[in-house]
Amino acid sequence: MEKLPASTGWSWVKQGFALFRKQPGGMSMLFLGYMFCMLAVSIIPLLGQLLPVILVPVFSVAFVQGCLHIDQGKRVLPSLLLSGFRKPAFPLLFALGVLYIIMAIVAIGASSLVDGGALWQLLTGQLNKETAEDVMRNSNMGSALLLTIALYVPAAMAFCFAAPLIYWKKVSLGKSLFFSFFAVWRSLSAFLVFGASWFAISMVTSQLLFLIAGRSMGVQLMMPLSMILTVVMHCSFYAAYRQIFGLPVDEGKVSLEKPET
Repeated sequence: MEKLPASTGWSWVKQGFALFRKQPGGMSMLFLGYMFCMLAVSIIPLLGQLLPVILVPVFSVAFVQGCLHIDQGKRVLPSLLLSGFRKPAFPLLFALGVLYIIMAIVAIGASSLVDGGALWQLLTGQLNKETAEDVMRNSNMGSALLLTIALYVPAAMAFCFAAPLIYWKKVSLGKSLFFSFFAVWRSLSAFLVFGASWFAISMVTSQLLFLIAGRSMGVQLMMPLSMILTVVMHCSFYAAYRQIFGLPVDEGKVSLEKPET
């Protein structure tokens, strides 16, 4: 894994838009199918709140696999949503989702050492609007939030490429987290530009939408816009994986050749 310059982060964003433009309908249908599945899973008693988060790594494979189909000149079909449910990848992807839940609980729970549990109560919906404002004024929530971010960011680096590494490289859960973390670490400046670029795109497009369409109409148009940007972000994420780990040729077969940027 070579160290990449900061400008590569913007290159991934541009490649993401280029991939989406080749099959916007297929990738959008894939996302709509994903949202429908998440809605269906969320109504399951007891597990409905946890399963949508646990299954994120499983379904994330569908989007990178869709991008691979675009690279290969194949059609992106809704059936790709089942990609992550295939063995031997599914048990590891499911375990990755469970591990993510545990990591998030630890990161947020640790904030209780600083603010007495105020941030935890806020994020878990235990505070109403009036109580929340009062608690935020009288607690050290700012420091608690910084602690949570400090714990979350390294974990997010480890989870970044773990799912496609498990699916395409067929590595173990531990190795996927290890390789993902150091892939991001070695090119941290590129990922900072990548994240900053997407933050700027989201802010600028939403503000332009409100300016052109007005606030009431803009709110209605935000959902399809957010959907498109989310899909393009997945395409950009695939572009990053493709450059760092190589272009996947088939499930389980990986080429050492890397695309030109």
